[in-house]
Amino acid sequence: MVQSNPPVTHASSVLEAPVVVISQFPLGGPTISKDPTINEARKGFLINGGFMPYQQAWDFQRQIWARRVEGSTLDTFLLVQHPHTYTLGVRGKPGNVLWQEAEQRERGVEVVQIDRGGDVTYHGPNQLVLYPIIHLQERKMDLHRYLRALEEVVIRTLAEYGVTGGRIKEYTGVWVGGAKIAAIGIKVSKWVTMHGIAFNVSPDLNYFGGIIPCGLCGREVTSLEKLTGRRVPVSEVVPKISRHTADVFEVEMEELSCDELVKRIS
Repeated sequence: MVQSNPPVTHASSVLEAPVVVISQFPLGGPTISKDPTINEARKGFLINGGFMPYQQAWDFQRQIWARRVEGSTLDTFLLVQHPHTYTLGVRGKPGNVLWQEAEQRERGVEVVQIDRGGDVTYHGPNQLVLYPIIHLQERKMDLHRYLRALEEVVIRTLAEYGVTGGRIKEYTGVWVGGAKIAAIGIKVSKWVTMHGIAFNVSPDLNYFGGIIPCGLCGREVTSLEKLTGRRVPVSEVVPKISRHTADVFEVEMEELSCDELVKRIS
């Protein structure tokens, strides 16, 4: 449970668990209190940031976070792709990055130490990352429900492709069978979230071979492309995941460009 004046909180997929649990929220977004005084006319911003270097996206999140903490902007949901990047969370072990610097350079991979929970993960082209910057206290959401909501967005998106996504008890993320298709790493400070969930649409899965993903040995990583047998364009997935984000979090979204949002919060 998130405390009333919470310290920085991190969540990651690093705990042991043996079974897949197929668990979905009922339609309508039960992660949010039904108190009409809280949820009436809830609005937010949806930003399709396209292809964005990792550091730029991180800086952008922090800019939005500061405005959300002070109450001068709305809950914001940022969708992006990144160049090849390995990120190490606050508990990340450098030894879980298997490729040496020479191979990283050859393959065009940047390694970034960041402030989310968890160990090491990969971001790259054709992986769609959802970064919500939202106020949990205003939404009457605890950390557990927030994580389940992130997973639910991807589970519902997968269902549109005939793929059954599920959860593994004690882990975060979305799994198909024993293979992970979406990884979560978050930070919560002053009740406002950063970072989010990375959904493997059609990335080059070979890049996961350069790390021990989330510090979990022996766990397979999969993608929507691998499961459907066809290359799925990220542009095809964006409207689907946007719709499910709005439904699960019960937000009336206004779509803005990055530049338009910057003008509003500057």
